[in-house]
Amino acid sequence: MSRLVESLWEGSPDAYGSRKSRRPCRYQAYVPDELAAATLELDSNLAADLVDAEVALASFDAKATASGDLEQLARFLLRAEAVASSKIEGLAIGSRRLARHEAMMAHGELSRDETADSVLGNIEAMRMAVGDIAKVPTVNVDHVLALHRALMDRSPTPELGGVVRATQNWLGGNNFNPCDADYVPPPPEFVEPLLNDLCAFINRDDMPAVVQAGLVHAQFETIHPFADGNGRTGRALIHVVLRRRNAATAFVPPVSLALATNSSGYIRGLTSFRYVGAPGTKTAGEAYSRWLEVFITATRRAVADAGRLSNDLAALESRWRVAVTSRRGSAAERALTVLLTHPVVTVDDLALLTGVSFQAANTAVTRLVDAGVLTSTGSVARNRLFEARDVFALLTKYERSLATASGDTRSERPVRPVPDRLI
Repeated sequence: MSRLVESLWEGSPDAYGSRKSRRPCRYQAYVPDELAAATLELDSNLAADLVDAEVALASFDAKATASGDLEQLARFLLRAEAVASSKIEGLAIGSRRLARHEAMMAHGELSRDETADSVLGNIEAMRMAVGDIAKVPTVNVDHVLALHRALMDRSPTPELGGVVRATQNWLGGNNFNPCDADYVPPPPEFVEPLLNDLCAFINRDDMPAVVQAGLVHAQFETIHPFADGNGRTGRALIHVVLRRRNAATAFVPPVSLALATNSSGYIRGLTSFRYVGAPGTKTAGEAYSRWLEVFITATRRAVADAGRLSNDLAALESRWRVAVTSRRGSAAERALTVLLTHPVVTVDDLALLTGVSFQAANTAVTRLVDAGVLTSTGSVARNRLFEARDVFALLTKYERSLATASGDTRSERPVRPVPDRLI
């Protein structure tokens, strides 16, 4: 039975903070029900919304698989989701800055940018989620720890990666004690059993995939098993479930961007998930349904926005082809598709990515610069960097559109900070 556990915070007269924050105080930590054997009945409206979301996922997945540009679209959407998930945690970075940092690091040039490194760690964790963990026959806690380790590897605190907390943590309030916190997760002795139960629930295949993904995320955030990186790890687990259940085999729906657009609803939904009472009761069902309403809506929005992004990518590539007018199969023509997902490159990079010689790649770069597709942007060691600015403009438009309910920041004020239209 889910419950609140009251505990005493001992306090310390030698700790930092105000006199009040150093005193002993009492707090309540929340211990959720286990999920492995959970059952859930949706009301008719939520069930209809669920059908809409699953049909949308299946339709887009089939379209993406048949399009022929599966790799480029999948990579683009995976990065967009990882960047969005990072921004929810305050790790805000522009697409151009991230791409430049990644290119410089790839060529061995020192580029000190902790935010960019942390976001690249999240991208790697997302790759692991959909590329490795989603394919294992049975998910266990070691897989969750590996996912968290990949996430934290490039962060300022890599030593926290894959380490289940042994102390009490909390959200909100102050930094000194949990007594005024907005939410206090389960005490540490409950964490590992709850993680084992969560993995057992991930391995089920007898409920709708979107429902399962939503409940996995909410339960993980409720457990909050790590000292840092819980939000990003929990959102990566959404995609483990969707990929395992074949609900999104060809793309990563940008659910994090949709959740960020409704950040207050996202927090309210997670809060309402944390009921007190017995499993299988009306109270439990209503709590799960309130959260699932938020999650299912976000999933539907994510698929719709992924469709618009896919169309915009195709339109951009078409405009480039008109501008470049290279023969089919040439290095310049091959580069156009590559640049959609590698918008900052050197000549060496382009040669490797397109499978042509350095000389052919160099000729292609010259042609692409003349056509306005690429712009020189400084150097990395002896290799000059070139960037496809149109890609960053498209990403900026995409991020801005997802910051409003209507998708149009010209007519509606964004609900969160967004990049300027001009690069």
